[in-house]
Amino acid sequence: MKSFNIRPSHNFFSVVCNICHLFCSFCNIKYCYCVKTSLIGVVLSVDVTLDPDTAHPSLVMSDDGKQVRDGDTEEKVPDTPERFDECVSVLGKEGFSSGRFYYEVQVSGKSEWELGVTTKSSNRKGEITLSPENGYWTVWLRNKTRYKALDTRPVLLSLKQAPQKVGVFVDYEEGLVSFYDVEARSHIYSFTGQSFTEKLYPYFSPGRNSSYFSHFLSLILCYSFSHLCTVSNPSFSGGSGPGYLYK
Repeated sequence: MKSFNIRPSHNFFSVVCNICHLFCSFCNIKYCYCVKTSLIGVVLSVDVTLDPDTAHPSLVMSDDGKQVRDGDTEEKVPDTPERFDECVSVLGKEGFSSGRFYYEVQVSGKSEWELGVTTKSSNRKGEITLSPENGYWTVWLRNKTRYKALDTRPVLLSLKQAPQKVGVFVDYEEGLVSFYDVEARSHIYSFTGQSFTEKLYPYFSPGRNSSYFSHFLSLILCYSFSHLCTVSNPSFSGGSGPGYLYK
């Protein structure tokens, strides 16, 4: 993948974004663009597979490593340092230490879940406080309707609708972790201004089973061809917000 820096005019910004929008709409490709940087680039979503060596003993995963649910009963597995032993969580196999990556997870029907990224050296033992200070950048759902971003100071999120599929986007150099409602094409939350110094791994928790019906519901990792276009906006003069607009 190649990228290059430019300083476009107002017209150039509009033309490029319109071309990206038309192309991606025609091809049914999701994309987002950054209104802050002067970088044009393309990134594809990563094909994430769950790592059984990190999975809590009660988690049940599909043979292809794309689905995970709580199985209620703990299996006998090696108690390695990288395995979660109390939190019902699991990581993706591949870590990332540069560039950008994006993945999607189907969460429909779940009454609770946790998604995000964590560092290679983060603690996996005992009760874990999910926070950037502990190497976790996550958003979670509780009781079907309570969404929260677990930032340094946790932020209660007010969403217009329950996401059926959540997209997680990371820009390593920019220190950005963003969450999106894929079907609504809307931004959920962003951790900004972070300083990453080691590999980041996708993080998942399907939560504990709260009912008989939820026993059969899994988090499902989705692989889709996604497009990221970032281009500077000459009219942008700062302000708050995620910077990336999901399309």
